[in-house]
Order: sequence, then C-alpha cells, then structure tokens
Amino acid sequence: MRILILGGTQFVGRHIVERALARGHEVTLFTRGRTGADLFPDVARLIGDRDGGLGALAEGRWDAVVDTSGFVPEVVGQSVDLLADRVGRYLFVSTKSVYASHPPGGVDEDAPLIELDDPAGADDTVRYGGLKVLCERVVQRRLGSRALILRPGLVVGPHDPTDRFTYWPARLDRGGEVLAPGPAGRPIQFIDGRDFAVFAIDALEAQGDGVFNVLGPAEPATMGDLVAACAEAAASDPHVVWADDAFLLEAGLVPYRDLPLWMPDGPGREGFMFASAARARATGWRPRPLADTVADTLAFARTLPADHAWRAGLDPDREAALVARHGRRPS
Repeated sequence: MRILILGGTQFVGRHIVERALARGHEVTLFTRGRTGADLFPDVARLIGDRDGGLGALAEGRWDAVVDTSGFVPEVVGQSVDLLADRVGRYLFVSTKSVYASHPPGGVDEDAPLIELDDPAGADDTVRYGGLKVLCERVVQRRLGSRALILRPGLVVGPHDPTDRFTYWPARLDRGGEVLAPGPAGRPIQFIDGRDFAVFAIDALEAQGDGVFNVLGPAEPATMGDLVAACAEAAASDPHVVWADDAFLLEAGLVPYRDLPLWMPDGPGREGFMFASAARARATGWRPRPLADTVADTLAFARTLPADHAWRAGLDPDREAALVARHGRRPS
C-alpha cells in the first residue's frame, strides 16, 4: 500500500511508520519538519502545516492516510476535504476519552460520547475528548465506510515524550520509598505504542472500517502489578507507600500528571480502566504482556539524560515530603 502519514516522527506516528515499513508499504510523511529530521532517511517527506499549509498535499494519491495528530475539527476538516477523493481509507487516531462517562464495567464502542456545547467552558479532559468526538464525525461524514477510527487509552512505551508511563519504570529503578496510588488492586489500562501500530497497519491491510477501542495490556492488570513488574525489571527492592485517593487529593496531586495512571474513583469514572477492546481482539490482534512493555520502557528510560526534565510524576523532594506526611497520619 501507499500510505500517507500526517505526522510520523514522534511516538505514535513513529511506531506506525516503523510497522508500515516493516510490512513493505510505501510511506510518505507530511510534517512541519521540526522534529525527527534524522528518522527514516529513505522515506518521502512533504513539508507543510495542517492549519492552512496543506499545499504540499495538493497532488498525489494514496491507498490510506493515517491521521495521528488531529485535535481540532476545523483543522482535521481541511485535510479530510483535500484528501477524501484521493485516498482509499482514512485512519483517525482518536482516544478513549471520547466517552461521556465510564460506568462500572466499562464501555464499548457504542457507548454515548461527549457532546461538547461550549469548548471554552469545559475542563481540559472534557474539552479534549469532546473535540476528538467532533474530529471523528468530520472524518466519518466525509469518508463514510472508508473511515477507520481508533480509540486508544494512554499510549505508552519507548519514545513516549509525555513521561506518563516512563515515570514508573524509572522511579522503581531509583528504589527507596515510592509513593503509589492505592489500593494496589486498583485496575490500570493502557496500550503499548508498538501494539497500537500493529493494529493500525493490520486494520488498513484488511480494509477495515468502523470504530475500535485499542487497549492493553495482554491480561487485566493492577497498579500493584505495574509496580511489581517495574521493580523486577529494575532488580530493585523498593518500599512502596500506598496512599488512598483522599490523601492524594488533599495533598493537591493532579491525576495522571503527578502520579501517572492514577484516576480517582468517582461517579462516571468507576469503569475508566475497564473499557472493552473485545472488538479489536476479535480480529486476532493481541497486545503484549505488561512485563514486556515495562522492560522495554525501562531500557528507554535509561537512555534519557541525567538532567531530563520530567513532564509527569513527582520530583524526589516532593515525593519524600508526601511519604513523610503519609507516615504521620493517625492510624
């Protein structure tokens, strides 16, 4: 296939390019030319900007386009309108955050979506999910049965620029007293970026269409499983301090940012880590085990510079203060 990838030099796009090339496909990248200049030297590149700078895409035909970077419906509409008659399938990378709520037991692809009446008045999470819903609808209206919508959860693994998973293998590698969101049996859900790329390219090869939640790991996992896998990969013996939601929220910690993969319990969030990926797995696709993702992410974390500015997780001083505060709580 001839595949056009909008993006392709960072994280998710990078893994999709690697998978496409490994499968023998002809890839063209459309980027702003600001990152990843040393990646994929033999791949054709078109330079431009998604918002009003699509001139480089005025000509050409592709069997599929992969949109890894669409967040604003008006901007997605520009590429959809320009390419709709010159591509076979349009794969849009959406998010699990499009669902209006996550009741006990989780959601499947037919669950109600966020209806965003006032983007400016919505909180960040609702705005992000609601805008992705509108982007999905732009693609579906124009492409119809040629639209392929993928809804991942938190995408993790090597080359993740957000640190929202990398923090945990790196933190357990450091050892000592580790603050973690309890209880240890708290469920977690995410998708390795490489597994997401496999599903994306396999779906395009199969001429797939429709909507899919793309989630892992291979088996249901908990926060305790993650911490244990990180400790084992790092060969460390940490002292884990499990703090409950009340303590973490009272301390002012921000879910997902200060302690990645932590989502406090609350109405409409009970099933946040239980979204169903049954439809994706029915195609024969299987994500890798938790331990494999952890080991590879730790190897990546160990390549980061000593002065790496972490974008997620707790800095050591703040964590130590919180651990001490937790220890002073009345029993």
